[in-house]
Amino acid sequence: MSTVSLVKKFATVGGATLASRILGFSREAMMAAVLGAGPVADAFYAAFRFPNLFRRLFAEGAFNAAFVPLFSKEIEANGPDGARRFSEEVFGILFTILLGLTILMELAMPILVRTIIAPGFSDDKAALTTALSVIMFPYLMSMSLTAMMSGILNSLHKYFAAAIAPVFLNFILIGVLAYALHNGIDRRTAGHLMAWGVLAAGVVQLAIVTVAVRRNGIAIRLRRPRMTPAVWRLLALALPAAVTGGITQINLVIGQMIASSRPGAISVLQYADRVYQLPLGVVGIAVGVVLLPELARALKAGHMIEAANLQNRSVELALFLTLPAAGALLVMSQPIVRVLYERGAFSVDTTHSVAAALAVFGLGLPAFVMIKAFTPGYFAREDTRTPMRFAAISVAVNVALALTLFPIIHEAGIATAEATAGWLNSMMLLFTLIRRGHWARDEGLIRRVPRLFAATAIMAVALHFGVKAMAPWLTPQSPLLTQASALALLIAGAMVVYFGVAFGIGGADMGMIRRNIERGRKKPAE
Repeated sequence: MSTVSLVKKFATVGGATLASRILGFSREAMMAAVLGAGPVADAFYAAFRFPNLFRRLFAEGAFNAAFVPLFSKEIEANGPDGARRFSEEVFGILFTILLGLTILMELAMPILVRTIIAPGFSDDKAALTTALSVIMFPYLMSMSLTAMMSGILNSLHKYFAAAIAPVFLNFILIGVLAYALHNGIDRRTAGHLMAWGVLAAGVVQLAIVTVAVRRNGIAIRLRRPRMTPAVWRLLALALPAAVTGGITQINLVIGQMIASSRPGAISVLQYADRVYQLPLGVVGIAVGVVLLPELARALKAGHMIEAANLQNRSVELALFLTLPAAGALLVMSQPIVRVLYERGAFSVDTTHSVAAALAVFGLGLPAFVMIKAFTPGYFAREDTRTPMRFAAISVAVNVALALTLFPIIHEAGIATAEATAGWLNSMMLLFTLIRRGHWARDEGLIRRVPRLFAATAIMAVALHFGVKAMAPWLTPQSPLLTQASALALLIAGAMVVYFGVAFGIGGADMGMIRRNIERGRKKPAE
């Protein structure tokens, strides 16, 4: 695979994800103005987190891990007709499971809110959370089927439609919020309108990827569910992969459960999560989505050198783009939060709380991205159990730390627990790949990574002094345009420093990357 091809695929997924994340920022900024960090915001985010958890557990993680390699194998062995038949078998089972799960969860929602989603909520807040959860939970069904269609598209190396579909969630919710702001709708009613907007967005996203799959020659019909050998194989791979793929969401739900006892804490964590999800989504998701099918293809063809170079170049690119983002979030989290959110119902005190959590999330950002880069090395080999075991260990660490730190440092304690669990998980994944001989030693990567850390440290120091110098323009009393301009100048300066140092000291060398990937195209005589 050429450098241009790999980077183009990362850019396709990353660019679409970037558009979605930027719109997500606009949505969160409007939500901060409409809902602030009060009880309605807490209820909405708690209710929305629940279907998101199941979506990651039963759909995205499982299908990216299990469906993509099996579908790729099916299309190679039996052509488009065999792949379509396999997809219909899976679709029938998935649809049936999701329908039953949705009905069960809707009936049990009051109990679930009280025991799992937000056990620390007051009666009124719990009732509102239940009402919003009932509206939004069918979103799980739409998005799980969307994830399957996206898996088909990724297996066919068609990435754009699946990556752009989430943009429409933000389009719809921004429209709802604009309507609420324009008409002066109260917070409680706005929360209900947002819940209906989420459900509508799920239907729209499913329609987009379904049309894209049809245009690529695979028309899937609903079949009577049957447990064929291929479906059994999928489930055997998908169940442990579901836990692995949803580990971030599991940790977030655990953090939400613990934070529900403190008013506004859930909203604070959500606002911080939205900011660090920008680099995580653009880089991490792009690397994970593109790397899995490409790595599976290389391994099936026996091209081990190409597979090793795919992994190394993906990690190198991910760190090159993620480390400066982590440094920036650590040093200037407060100006970022103030410019993005501090208006309307979002107070100065809330800014301090969100910034503290965001700075800690920034420290965990490289680990979260590395997990996305390391897990395809297992999934492409149809090993989903090992990452599941590591995920379980990281969850246990997250729970222990969150329970210990939340009473002391509140939301920052939960962020610390999640960041620590992320680093532990990523290191276990890496060292096991190395021990098994599935991660080839790469001199270029070993030489460049410490230099990327050095470039990040130099950039962070420069940013620290830059923030001090521009403090008069970054105060809450300054006009928003002045604050935004100062923040933009700081970001631009940081980019100049980081890229200048990184290329100057040899932390980044596109010529070296190109030559290494080209070597990966040479097929070994194995």
